[in-house]
Amino acid sequence: MPRIALIHALAHSVAPVNAAFERDWREAHRMNLLDDSLSADLAASGRGLDAAMHARFERLADYAVDCGAEGILFTCSAFGPCIEAVARRHAGIPVLKPNEAMVEEAAAGSGPLGLVASFAATLRSMPEEFPANVPLELALAEGALEALNAGDGARHDALVAEQARALAARGCTRIALAQFSMARAQGVVAAATGLPVLTTVDSAVRALRAQLRRHNGAQT
Repeated sequence: MPRIALIHALAHSVAPVNAAFERDWREAHRMNLLDDSLSADLAASGRGLDAAMHARFERLADYAVDCGAEGILFTCSAFGPCIEAVARRHAGIPVLKPNEAMVEEAAAGSGPLGLVASFAATLRSMPEEFPANVPLELALAEGALEALNAGDGARHDALVAEQARALAARGCTRIALAQFSMARAQGVVAAATGLPVLTTVDSAVRALRAQLRRHNGAQT
């Protein structure tokens, strides 16, 4: 079975994606690499995704490949250009951004898409990943990530749902939760809005499995 590297910038992303693997791809051998200073440094530096940040992503990916990873899934949605550079560097294996599969699903829908994030940098980088014909409405669930960091999952979910309701009131036909750490709020958001709710987690696992199957030319 293939070894898959999961590279995280938030500790809260670890559990949701591993749970998705347990549901949909239990046979895959997972290795989890966490550097929770990535998000903190991005938020604090004011320099954006500079050369130093790109180099950090390259080193993480190189380590994963050196350990035998046959595919890499990044779970950090604010670092798209860094991940794209890694994909070019390691073109011989599937390398996925966390949002790719969900973006494809969203593009297949109609009407405005409400995109909720709990990390401000995500709302600066992620909209560029959507096709130009997908109308986006953005919302930041302020305080949600801090609540999750403090162990208050219920408050996190409530703050995310509050922003999702506001997006629904603005005419959005479906809601997308921008980060892996937000997948836990899917049910609460669906109940609060009555709208379909897309998450990055399950879509990403299915997409990586399909890509690796095509890459290897065999069932994985």
